[in-house]
Amino acid sequence: MSAQPEPALLHTEEEEALRAAVRDLLTDHCDPAGVITRTESAAPHDAALWKTLADSMGLAGLLIPEALGGQGATHREAAVVLEELGRAVAPVPYLTSAVVATEALLACGAEDLLGELASATTVAVLAVGLHVAPGAAFPRVRYEGGALHGESTGVADASFADVLLVPADDGGLYAVRAADTTVTPQVSLDLTRPLARVTLDGAPARRLGEAEPALRRALRAGAGLLASEQLGLADWLLTETVRYLKERKQFNRQVGGFQALKHRLARLWLEVAGLRAAARSAADALATGADTDVAVAVAQAYAAQVAVHAAEEALQLHGGIGMTWEHPVHLYLKRAKADSIAYGATGTHRAALAELVDLRAPDTPGHARGASGPGTAPVK
Repeated sequence: MSAQPEPALLHTEEEEALRAAVRDLLTDHCDPAGVITRTESAAPHDAALWKTLADSMGLAGLLIPEALGGQGATHREAAVVLEELGRAVAPVPYLTSAVVATEALLACGAEDLLGELASATTVAVLAVGLHVAPGAAFPRVRYEGGALHGESTGVADASFADVLLVPADDGGLYAVRAADTTVTPQVSLDLTRPLARVTLDGAPARRLGEAEPALRRALRAGAGLLASEQLGLADWLLTETVRYLKERKQFNRQVGGFQALKHRLARLWLEVAGLRAAARSAADALATGADTDVAVAVAQAYAAQVAVHAAEEALQLHGGIGMTWEHPVHLYLKRAKADSIAYGATGTHRAALAELVDLRAPDTPGHARGASGPGTAPVK
């Protein structure tokens, strides 16, 4: 029996060049003040930035084969893009359209729509709640007479979509033009990735393929590459906090020189380093198909707590200025908290990982889940 190849966690020269190009673009066109201003407007998505990323740089078609007009790249390159988008909290539908919807369309072989996505003329969004985990039950609308009836809530980036991919009760995944639906904004903690309710009242639909395998593939890719976005968030927060503490002085001393703060930053650095390895492993597993379910579950079992912890530490260590609306740390905290339940919460992925590696918690009367006492250990 041949051994599985070791995951390649180091970035190639091409991937680093891609990172540099995306970071330069975001530095010029996605400054924190501009993102804050956009979240206060009626159009939170940055259409101009999306056009540059998707069309000029061709990133919307990164996972789409060259034969269909895409770049024919892998999830490794998509992970690099998402890491940089996370660092900037960019209000664009890259994860939802260029990754999740694209994976669903690839599973269905919908070449015409994939061509539209690759050419950046269409934005597609999977019409299921952002919280739905890979392999979990998902809501289905009613299919009757060639049209769809029903609604789906908590759909991310639906307000920016041209096409919605909707699972129906007959087992099919259908393409519906957003203009034929009613999209109602919902209250969202993360204003850079707005949520909406999608209502279908006799919306004409075209069947693309089977919903269950398409959603399983799409949501798994979404969960796996979300870790790279969370890595970008955490890395920016750590870097910015270190920079601030080097500049800030208290009692005529550099705040960053206090031993207690050094310890907190060192612990956070270790957590971010661990997240970098887990996120990279998930991206490589998605690209190669080796132990994909395990790698994705590991990444998402760890990523949320690191991103949220980094945001909480940044907020506290910035002191009074961190609590102001003008400082961007609140954007990162809200994105980190929203990401912590996107494509499945941490507990969901830990439970999935336990099943995958056959390390389930004891469930006998003397070893109840989470119980502690003589002869038992609490399940963590």
